[in-house]
Amino acid sequence: MARSLVLSLTLAFLFIGMVSARDWNILNQFKGLKPTTTTSQNGVASLKGPNLNGYCESWRVNVELHNIRDFTVVPQECVWFVQQYMTSSQYDDDVERAVDAAILYLGKTCCEKKKCDGMDAWIFDIDDTLLSTIPYHKSNGCFGGEQLNTTKFEEWQSWGKAPAVPNMVKPFHEIRERGFKIFLVSSRKEYLRSATVENLIEAGYYSWSNLLLRGEEEEKTSVTQYKADVRTWLTSLGYRVWGVMGAQWNSFAGCPVPKRTFKLPNSIYYIA
Repeated sequence: MARSLVLSLTLAFLFIGMVSARDWNILNQFKGLKPTTTTSQNGVASLKGPNLNGYCESWRVNVELHNIRDFTVVPQECVWFVQQYMTSSQYDDDVERAVDAAILYLGKTCCEKKKCDGMDAWIFDIDDTLLSTIPYHKSNGCFGGEQLNTTKFEEWQSWGKAPAVPNMVKPFHEIRERGFKIFLVSSRKEYLRSATVENLIEAGYYSWSNLLLRGEEEEKTSVTQYKADVRTWLTSLGYRVWGVMGAQWNSFAGCPVPKRTFKLPNSIYYIA
């Protein structure tokens, strides 16, 4: 009985969120998909209609496929699902599979420590690639359901307490030990450099070749263009960018195109 009550209250909360969300609610934008509600004898509202679990999983997968772009918030009816996924063992497993693919690819490159000439490069993003922002979303309870409060988020970044993304410390060092020069390219602002360096080291990342953050001039360009410009700069110096790993598609877009890209799952936000 208690379990049923908790489930009913959860569904009621979701319904309230859908009513207040209005335009956020993608289900309301498709004819025939709008959920209906019924009220039980105890007055608790519940949802009827589409399979929200299946719908939200489909939405998340299409974000990862880059079919769904430029969303400002997670559909309100799927916030609970995104939170459940991003804090689950399935998320950890999905990151590990991406890492497996990267390590397998490394075996096919020509870069080996004994043969490297120092010009083979690998690029990592930071947030949700090396350092996890899940604690921030847990403490703020939004998980993409509200537009990111940049001031509040940057304050959290300045604390330097972000943990490592699961399964990422080991491949970071394996790539480095193979002879690749590691470049960290982040959309974080330059004033966060000290906090970012300390956080990375504390989380287990060290001995990278360069940490590139956005200065005032770079802030005037899009994140996508900024990261593409960094690859252009590295290429102009003679570096061969063998791989880029990031949690947002802006890590890979634009020219020059890296030899391989490895996308980590993240459907909490979209940054172009």
